[in-house]
Amino acid sequence: MTVSPHSVRDVMTRTAVAIGRDAGYKEIVELIEQWEVSALPVLAGEGRVVGVVSEADLLLKEEHRDDDPARAAEPGPDRTKAGGITAEDLMSSPAVTVHADATIAEAARIMARRKVKRLPVVDWAGLLEGVVSRSDLLKVFLRPDEEIASEIRATVLGKVPAAAGVNATVAEGIVTLSGDLQDRSLIPLLARAVRAVEGTVDIRVALSGPPTRTGG
Repeated sequence: MTVSPHSVRDVMTRTAVAIGRDAGYKEIVELIEQWEVSALPVLAGEGRVVGVVSEADLLLKEEHRDDDPARAAEPGPDRTKAGGITAEDLMSSPAVTVHADATIAEAARIMARRKVKRLPVVDWAGLLEGVVSRSDLLKVFLRPDEEIASEIRATVLGKVPAAAGVNATVAEGIVTLSGDLQDRSLIPLLARAVRAVEGTVDIRVALSGPPTRTGG
């Protein structure tokens, strides 16, 4: 059964603002403010991503401003970054990245697991292709309802002969499956496939009986 074809490539920002290893602290802050982003990729050589400087990395300088000077030399990545003045000092490395052909769900899982708001998008050589943010990933929920319904009919219902009597309607991203289904044991399979279609907010099933809510 075909799943929704949307990938990071479909939603990423291709014009990515990036910095070199030698970029200074103040320059980095100014770029973050100017471009209204939460982090900047750090590039080396021909454009290979070697790290990321985030607002959290920059704020360590403020967080440790009142530290006892006698403790400044104590080991620890946070204290090292707090004393940093260039991107190479401040960046988190290796960078957490994603490939353009990764699914939107995969990118969302990486962001959640690594607790980051933006991911540099790289090719297989590690060269920067763009950036994808949380707000970019949410763009799939702006898809028109009829576009979502058409995809479900073509890639889900149209692939299951037993679902020939089933129709999909969408309102505000909520999918309702109605009509007759010859084999009700297929309901979990259909629900899972519909949920995989990008832009689906929730699913409700009304097949050969009272409506049953399957979303969550």
